Amino acid sequence: MNRKLWKVFAACALAMSGSAMAQDSAKLLATGGVSQLEGAGGGGITPWALITGYGTRDSWGANAHYTHVKTQDYSLGTYGVAVGIADRVEFSLARQDFKGDLAPLDQLQIKQDILGVKLRVAGDAVYEQDSLLPQIAVGVLYKKNKGIGGLGALGVTNVTQLGAKDDSGYDVYVSATKIVLEYSLLLNGTLRSTRANQMGILGFGGDQHSGRKLMPEVSLAYLLNRKLALGTEYRRKPHNLGVDHEKAYSDVFIAWFPTKNFSLTAAYAQLGDITIFNPKKQKGLYLSAQAGF
Repeated sequence: MNRKLWKVFAACALAMSGSAMAQDSAKLLATGGVSQLEGAGGGGITPWALITGYGTRDSWGANAHYTHVKTQDYSLGTYGVAVGIADRVEFSLARQDFKGDLAPLDQLQIKQDILGVKLRVAGDAVYEQDSLLPQIAVGVLYKKNKGIGGLGALGVTNVTQLGAKDDSGYDVYVSATKIVLEYSLLLNGTLRSTRANQMGILGFGGDQHSGRKLMPEVSLAYLLNRKLALGTEYRRKPHNLGVDHEKAYSDVFIAWFPTKNFSLTAAYAQLGDITIFNPKKQKGLYLSAQAGF
C-alpha cells in the first residue's frame, strides 16, 4: 500500500490518541459496526455515523478487516485498518483489489488506495434514546487509483484511457444513524458528494458527466439477539462513463458478533452493470471478517 498514505494515517492516529488515553472497549457489542468496502466503519456498502472500534469517549479502538466479493464476472478484495479516537474521530486506510474473471476481461486487475477521516459532530446513537436527534458524522474518503493491469496488449494502462477524467478524487459524505434499543433497530441515512466511477475503481468523472453528484444511501438493521444482526442496504451511484452503465448497489446481510474482538458478515450483493464488455447485472456473495477492540 502507498507509503505516503500509511505515514499520513499513522501520524493522524498517533496525534489524536495521545499516550495518556487508555483503551477500555466499553461500548456496547456491535455498536462499532463492521468495515465498509472503502474502509470506513458502518455497513458493508455504506458508511454510518458510528465511530469504529469499541473505545468510549475517554478511550480508543482499532480494527483490521478483509472483505471478498465475488460476482459472475468479477471479484473484489479489500483489506485495511481503522482507528476510532474518543468515540469522536475515525481514521481508516484501505486497499481495494478488483479483478476480472471472464473474457474479454479475465486478465483485468485494478488496485485502489483509500484514506478516510470521519468526525462525529452531533448526537449519540446509543445513549440519547430519549432524543429524536440521530448521531451525525461527516467524512471524507480520498481515493487514488493505481492503474490498470492485464490490458497492456490493448494499450490500456490507466482509467483515463477508458474515459475517466481523473485517476484520483475524493468523496464527501454526511451520515445520520439512529439506534432504537427498544425495538432492536438501527436506521442510517447517508448523503454522498462524489465523482467516483464504481467507487473510484474506474476513475473519477467521465465522458458522460464530469462534475460532482449527490447520491443517497440507506441502511436498516435488526438485532435478532445480542450477537446477530440482519439488515439491508441501498446505495445510489452516478453514471459518468459511456463504457460503464453504472447502477445502484444493494445487499441483504447478516452479521455475527461473537465477541468484541471479532465479527463475520455475509451478504448477497447486487452491484448492477460493471462495464459494457460483460453486460449483465453483477450479483454474488459478500464475506467479511473484522478483528479488533
